[in-house]
Amino acid sequence: MAQPWLHLCICLQIPGLYATLLLTQNPEHILTQTNNKTEILCELKQRTSVYWYRWSQERQQFEFLVFSNTLGKATYGTNVSQDKFSVREARSYSSYSLHISHLQPSDSGTYYCSISQSSQLLLGTGTQLTVVDALPLPPKTTQTPQSKKPVLWITKSKAASREGPCSPLVWVPLAAGVLLLLLGLIPTAHRLYRLRRRLWLRIHRQ
Repeated sequence: MAQPWLHLCICLQIPGLYATLLLTQNPEHILTQTNNKTEILCELKQRTSVYWYRWSQERQQFEFLVFSNTLGKATYGTNVSQDKFSVREARSYSSYSLHISHLQPSDSGTYYCSISQSSQLLLGTGTQLTVVDALPLPPKTTQTPQSKKPVLWITKSKAASREGPCSPLVWVPLAAGVLLLLLGLIPTAHRLYRLRRRLWLRIHRQ
């Protein structure tokens, strides 16, 4: 097995586009609880040996975890527990998955699968693993009560539209007012007529 740290230093100078053509890693993010287990899938274009690394944000360093060759033999890094980490073939002969059990918050970090290509180590896209004691609860959604004022306004508008200019509520009071006005004008007109007649008679007597 080639020296993993030497390969890792070289691979950091290789464009990521070329690496993605040879291997695909998923999922991108994992959020899980303490004492659970999880797995990270690495799909390859061809069957080859696979390295697994972890970038620790807390310690600010890469950690070599395990190397698995095409025969299924695994070589672990220093102080890496074989009971916690294991590499298995998944779904096809060119896909491998890293299984991590008995998760603890100290296992949080970004995990990379990588392969050796032309004496260079190519990294995958990375999977960010976050281990917490309790998963955050989703925010509660509160429904805003709907205002009834627009409904009342619409009801009044509909009532007004139904009445319209020809509604009895409109023309009946109007007709009554006109009738009262006419009744009030009749005596006045009669008085004016009598006054006019008296003036006419006086003029002609003189």
